[in-house]
Amino acid sequence: MKIHKFDISGHPGETVGDITHRRLRGDIVHGRFKPGQKLKLDLLRKKYDISVTTLRELLSSLTNEGLVTAEGQRGFEVAPISKADLRDLADLRLLLETHALRQSIANGDIEWEAGVVSSHYKLETIERELIAGGDGPVQPWVRHDWDFHFAMIAACDRPNLMRTHSSIFDRFMRYHMIILEFRGEKAKEDHIRLRDLTLARDADAAVELLISHVESGVDHILATGRVP
Repeated sequence: MKIHKFDISGHPGETVGDITHRRLRGDIVHGRFKPGQKLKLDLLRKKYDISVTTLRELLSSLTNEGLVTAEGQRGFEVAPISKADLRDLADLRLLLETHALRQSIANGDIEWEAGVVSSHYKLETIERELIAGGDGPVQPWVRHDWDFHFAMIAACDRPNLMRTHSSIFDRFMRYHMIILEFRGEKAKEDHIRLRDLTLARDADAAVELLISHVESGVDHILATGRVP
């Protein structure tokens, strides 16, 4: 059974540590813990109702993912953000996602096409609501943006690539969650064109647009002035 990365409920076979890892990771990615914030073990133990030993193991795992930093005896902190880090993540995301998209376009079947269409429909619905309402919550858009980009590359048949891409995407997404601003009509039009080019199996044009789309996202984040 596939577990959605945003789902914090338990599932058969999962341990308390598994569930807490997903909750803690989600709280960092979604900006509930701020960049540079100290992650005090006693407070986390009470918040997540888990032992300090298990917490140390989870935080060490998140350190390996680049979401947490460890400073010897100073303990753990939420990883900082920076312009250089954002650009680095964007480059790595594109390296993985463009390759996976080409593979997915070459290998995808009708079920894959249906997944692309379905995920885009949900994303576009959210985008229309945000454009019409102006100040709606950005979190649902970020979630459905992930679902759409994941659906486009889901037929690449590269499990290790997909796991690495998912981790990099989360770190990239954290910047969107920190600034909490929707990119507007341009993002919506990009997603429509990405859907159409992907379904038309036009890999070169789809990859070219994907690169422009991600780079525009970086420019949008940096233009807010909220990234040091």
